[in-house]
Amino acid sequence: MKNIRVIARLDVKGPHLVKGIQFEGLRKLGDPNTFAKKYWKEGADEILYLDIVASLYGRSNLVEILEETTKEVFVPITAGGGVRTVKDAEVLLRAGADKVAVNTGCIKNPELIGEIAKTFGSQCLVLSIEAKRKEDGTWEAYYESGREKSGLDAVAWAIEGAQRGAGEILVTSVDKDGTQRGFDLDLVRSIAESVPVPVICAGGLGKEQDAIDAVREAKADAIAGGAFFHYNEGGIARVKHTLREEGILVRIHTNE
Repeated sequence: MKNIRVIARLDVKGPHLVKGIQFEGLRKLGDPNTFAKKYWKEGADEILYLDIVASLYGRSNLVEILEETTKEVFVPITAGGGVRTVKDAEVLLRAGADKVAVNTGCIKNPELIGEIAKTFGSQCLVLSIEAKRKEDGTWEAYYESGREKSGLDAVAWAIEGAQRGAGEILVTSVDKDGTQRGFDLDLVRSIAESVPVPVICAGGLGKEQDAIDAVREAKADAIAGGAFFHYNEGGIARVKHTLREEGILVRIHTNE
């Protein structure tokens, strides 16, 4: 069995760490680098930076943030937001990211998945899927930070993305995002059981039991948390210790 990863998700807007509910009502929380360093010290396995307005405005503010973070934070970093071309991905990788997460760019140009995977390797590409549940119980993939409908079935899109070369799938429930009321386990499980690549569960982490459920019920390979970690001191360490107590493999480490 592989270790389950616990990932700190940091949504950024301009130079600020922000957090909202269902991507709305964004609150400024502070300097993202300060939070990233804190989460590294608490034992986060990875840092996930998402510029949630980059696609809307056609530019990303992540380069300076990445360059600063990598001076003091020594875990893998995934960065996403505004990636429309291979060159955009290269800019983030050169700034210090280990992987790039792409949503809007891949929906508008599915060929981009294969282009990035071929250029940098599948392990560098995370297909980000923001999904909303429909009345019939299925899920539609959205883009532009949950604002725009794609018309794509989220599970089918995950399958296509993996076939095109994505090395990992980040699944965010827009309905659950920021609510701290638990993950959409059905959504995550439906995708995890359909693709041969690791799946990151995001959107809704609110207590340690949610992480257990994500692994055992939804078959997630990693758990990403935002609001829960931002508002609860030591949340990463508690989640990891709880997982270990349940017999789930995690890497326990701190970097004080």
